[in-house]
Amino acid sequence: MDKVIEIEGLCKSFGNVKAVNNISFSVQKGMLFSFLGVNGAGKSTTISMICGLLKPDSGTVKVCGENCENVKDKIGVVFQSSVLDASFSVYDNLKYRAALYGITGSKFQKRLGELTELLEMKEILSRPVGKLSGGQRRKADIARALFHSPSLLILDEPTTGLDPQTRKTLWSVIENLRKTEGLTVLLTTHYMEEAADSDMIVIIDSGKIVAKGTPIELKNKYTKDTVTLFGITEDEIKTLGMPYIFDGVSYKIFVENTKDAATLISENREIFKDFEITKGKMDDVFLAVTGKALPGGLLK
Repeated sequence: MDKVIEIEGLCKSFGNVKAVNNISFSVQKGMLFSFLGVNGAGKSTTISMICGLLKPDSGTVKVCGENCENVKDKIGVVFQSSVLDASFSVYDNLKYRAALYGITGSKFQKRLGELTELLEMKEILSRPVGKLSGGQRRKADIARALFHSPSLLILDEPTTGLDPQTRKTLWSVIENLRKTEGLTVLLTTHYMEEAADSDMIVIIDSGKIVAKGTPIELKNKYTKDTVTLFGITEDEIKTLGMPYIFDGVSYKIFVENTKDAATLISENREIFKDFEITKGKMDDVFLAVTGKALPGGLLK
C-alpha cells in the first residue's frame, strides 16, 4: 500500500519551546488517520509542516513521496474556523478557489455539479457564506477543500459545534470518498467516537508521540474491560475476591480483557445471571497516556 504521508524525526521549536520533538509516523493511502492531543500538544504545528506552511528545524516530511513544498495541489484542508469570504456567495467562493488550480469554464461547472450533489448543497450556492448555518458553512468548507480532487484531506476539528445529524451527514460523505476515490484523511478531533472509527491513531503530548496504534490495540493496552452485574447481593460479589464498585443499582468489576471476563463468567455461573461487558473507551486511552482529558470528548 502506498504511503501518502511519511514523517521522520520531525522537530520544530519556537524559542525555547519544542513544539514538535522528534516525531515519526506514516499514513497509508485510503486510511482514516487520527492525530490527537490537547491544545498546544503540537498538532497544528505538525499539520502546518505537512502543508508546507512551516519549515522543519530538522527531520523530513513527504506527501505522496515528494517534499511537501511541491505537493500543495495534492492536499485539501478543512480548518477549524472557516476561511471562506463571508460576504461572497458559496458559488463565488468556490469559483475563486477553483481558479487558483486552473479549474475554470466547463471543468469548474462539472466539478461544482459533482460536489453539489455529493454534499447536498444546491440550495446554498447563491447564498452569502455569512448567512449560512454552521452545518451549511461546513459543507461549503469541505467543497472548497475537495474542489481540486486532493489525495490527502486534512480535517482540523471539522465537526466542532455541529449538531449530530450534520456530523453524521458529513462523515457519510467523507467515507464515501474514501471508498470510491481512495481519499486519505488526517483527522484532529475532540470527539472520541470519531477517532474510534480510525484505521490508525497517534496521540501527541508536549510535542512527543506518547502512543500509536489501531483503536483496538490502544484500548487493549491502556484500558480494562468493565463487567457490570445486576440482581446480586454484596455477599455474592465478595465471593469473587476482586475489587468492585457499587453504583446503587449494579456492581462493577474490572478485568484485563474479554478473554479474562469469559473465564471469570464460566467459573462463576451462579453469580453471572444478568450482566454486561463493556470494552475500554478511547477517552480512557487518552487519559491513561496523557493524564489529560480532551474537552468535549464523547465516549465510545
